[in-house]
Amino acid sequence: MELRHLQHFVAVAEDQHFTRAAERLLVSQSGLSASIRALERELRAPLFVRTTRRVTLTEAGRALLEEARRILAQVRSAHEAVAAVQGVLRGTLSLGTEQCIAGVPVAGLLAAFRREHPDVEIRLRQAGSGELAEEVAAGRLDLAFAYRTQEDTDQLRSVSLAGEPMTVLCHPDHRLAAYGAPLTPRDLADEVFVDFHPDWGPRRVTDTAFAAAGVRRTVALEVNDVHGLLDLLDENLGIAVVPRHFRDKRASLTSLPLKDGDETAYETIALLPPVQATSPAARALMGLLGTASD
Repeated sequence: MELRHLQHFVAVAEDQHFTRAAERLLVSQSGLSASIRALERELRAPLFVRTTRRVTLTEAGRALLEEARRILAQVRSAHEAVAAVQGVLRGTLSLGTEQCIAGVPVAGLLAAFRREHPDVEIRLRQAGSGELAEEVAAGRLDLAFAYRTQEDTDQLRSVSLAGEPMTVLCHPDHRLAAYGAPLTPRDLADEVFVDFHPDWGPRRVTDTAFAAAGVRRTVALEVNDVHGLLDLLDENLGIAVVPRHFRDKRASLTSLPLKDGDETAYETIALLPPVQATSPAARALMGLLGTASD
């Protein structure tokens, strides 16, 4: 099995089209097709279901895809490690992040990284913490800044970066704004909630807290961006339970403490592959945070 066969396979799987994949790889379509056929012969299994409009993965193809991505990521890390030993950091830094991560100034961090390592291409994408964990474990991201949603595994480890309690945000005219004592989930049982997609860290933390208190809540207004959530609160359309640093993003809103909030209950982490698979670029970025990646 040759690495180029795996590279060709992953490209076709991602594009779901031989012509587009060939154009991206700068190879002929006939050469790409021949490469995929050679891989299928070696594995003794069809990897794609081909139609006139698109190709889709077979069960064997789906099984191969994650392993192929992981192998290619490890090969890339090996090349970058050798370059790093020679004193030059090259290659690509693929970073994932949730919006408004506490304790990590992502834009400033990447600017500092570019100044120190101008030969490294930076790629950034935003997603929910659950998806980011899957991307790092599969080798599609070098690292990600997220919220802790799971324990470490053989393919994924975490480095703690910051912790903070959750807080309730509401409009100053909302009835809760005049509440004198810290709030509990039971105090919020009948409220209309604004919240993020279930894959986002803040939503997971809040859902877990309410479930532990035996309180059922309904998220009536679901958004996928921080400013959208704050805008809805500004119009007094509901309340939200969010990490404490969100209160600094909209001075017009009222912030209320959540009773018995643990200072480390909401934890911002860096998600990384195993130490031996961590790329030099990821190590360098963590170094700029003043945090060891080993």
